[in-house]
Amino acid sequence: MSIMSDQIGHKEEPDKTRRLIFIVAGAIALLLVGGLVVYLKTRPEPTAAVVLDQKLDGGIRADSPEYEKYRGLLKVDDPEGETAKSVAGGIEMRMATTVRNFTGRTIIGLEMKGSVVGLEDKVMKQRTLVVIPSNELRELESSETARVPMIIPGFKGEEGEKLESGLARLKMEVTAVKFR
Repeated sequence: MSIMSDQIGHKEEPDKTRRLIFIVAGAIALLLVGGLVVYLKTRPEPTAAVVLDQKLDGGIRADSPEYEKYRGLLKVDDPEGETAKSVAGGIEMRMATTVRNFTGRTIIGLEMKGSVVGLEDKVMKQRTLVVIPSNELRELESSETARVPMIIPGFKGEEGEKLESGLARLKMEVTAVKFR
């Protein structure tokens, strides 16, 4: 009988060691996952002005007299939009519009500005984006249309609440154009 008790005693020691290894590995994994969650929730979000604004080089700008000649020939539909939660925990506005080219010329550069405006006509956030040329669209021939999407991130707190409750309106406009 002493042989059996010695064998049983030896089996329990490796089981205890194995159990301790699993407990330590589980605790380390739990700490790593918890640290990752804390990091993602507390890291600062990039500011929209630094990351998002683009400018079309060599284009006819909205403040030039030549632009006025084409203003009525570039039709921009009212934008449609929806809110979405961003990975960093804020809210982003995803909007899109359709641009129609009736200028009689091929557009090889198009800069647009998207804005989210509060009820008191105060711009909450805006973004300027070069939509032609882009990965999706290289040029826009005369009498053609193009769907232009835009995302404006970084809404938090009161701005985010206004956005989600529909107390803001969307605006998209052409700010510069370049022809072939």
